[in-house]
Parts: sequence; C-alpha cells; structure tokens
Amino acid sequence: MSAGFEELDYQPTPMGVLILRRRIMPSSGAEVYEIKLGDEFLMSSLFTVGEIALADLALGELGGDGIDVAVGGLGLGYTAKAALDCPVVRSVMVVEALAAVIEWHRGGLIPLGARLTADPRCRLVHGDFFALLNARAGGLDPDAAERKFHAILVDIDHSPRALLHPSHDVLYRQDGLRRVAAHLHPGGVFALWSNDPPDSDFLNVLRPVFATARAEVVTFHNPLQNREALCTIYLARTPA
Repeated sequence: MSAGFEELDYQPTPMGVLILRRRIMPSSGAEVYEIKLGDEFLMSSLFTVGEIALADLALGELGGDGIDVAVGGLGLGYTAKAALDCPVVRSVMVVEALAAVIEWHRGGLIPLGARLTADPRCRLVHGDFFALLNARAGGLDPDAAERKFHAILVDIDHSPRALLHPSHDVLYRQDGLRRVAAHLHPGGVFALWSNDPPDSDFLNVLRPVFATARAEVVTFHNPLQNREALCTIYLARTPA
C-alpha cells in the first residue's frame, strides 16, 4: 500500500466485501475516507454536500423543538451529524445493516465517530432498515415498537432505480411508503437522498401516500472532474 493510500478495514459481508480506506489527495494534501461494498462506492468524505443537505432540508420543513429523527444508513456519519447539529433535535436513531460500519465509528476509525458516539442524543442500531420497515409487527426502533418520528431520513441506495439489493425495493413502492408514513408523526417528513436527477415516476409513487412531495436538486463541485455535479433530495410530508 502506498504512503498516500491505506486500507483501514476489510470485512466480508452477505452483500459483498466491505472496505474502509483512507487516502491523501495529491493536489491538496486533504485526507479522504471512502467506503466500498463489493464493486460499489458507497460514500466518500470528498462528497458530503448531499448527505448534509438530506438532514438540513428535512429539518427545515419542521417547526417546534423536541424533534426525533430516524436515519436509514450510517455511512461516514455526515447525515447523522447534520441532524445533531440542529439545536431543536432531541434524538437521532441511526439504523445500519453492516455491523462493521458501526464498529468503525465506535472504534475511532472514522473521523466523525467520536462526535456521534459521544452525543447522548445519538443511538446507533445494528439492523436492516428495510426489514424493520417491512415487519408485520414492530417498527424502526427495535426497543419501542410503536415509536414515531418527526423525520425519517434515508441514504442507502444510489437512487430509487439503482438499488444495492433487490430486497430494498419495498421502500420505493406505495405499500412500503405507507409503512414509512405510519412511523411519522402528523406533519412529519420523509426525506430520501438520490444520486440521480429528479425522477417523475418516483414522485408519482410518493404523492398518493403523502400530503405533499417534491424533489430538491442539490449541486456541488466535483474536484475529481472539476465540474458541477448534482444529487436529489426527495421531501414528503404526512398530513398535519
């Protein structure tokens, strides 16, 4: 391994080999953390604008305080941290299917790990977000079956069409979205990150389930290609 590239962990999982690596950008000397699953790049600390916007846009829809947030997918922790940075947030529960990712945070291999694990409002749960969503009994919180949230934020798949696993399809159908809505308080927000431009077909799936649904385009600079890039945040609210 070169001095500018280090593999921090390598774990076989049922979904493929999970790798955490760190490298130094030659042009700037910046330290970059990357998570890879099989042949898929899941997250890079070089591109975090969308992950932060997922929390900021969703929480910007809500008023009042004492906000309880559920996050599907931990990754490098940027969405969870953005939620915790909001002073009106009372709790953040993060559901992560890959136990190694949680251990990276708890063990200090990921820079934001110490911030998340030290905050008493933050709870990291090892579980399959989609299986919990699809369960006939129970809910997203394994310890409180009837618990509801003010916001549910999901950043797991690349987009509603590009899934990491076929079982995730439940989230992108109306029956799955109704289960999401059932875990939200009245006026609660469901927010979904997508690496693709807005998908009108997915909006048409969202709109019969929620009182409102829209797509927000988030732009950011891609330093590797020296161009502007974009992602999409879907925002849907239950009736007040």
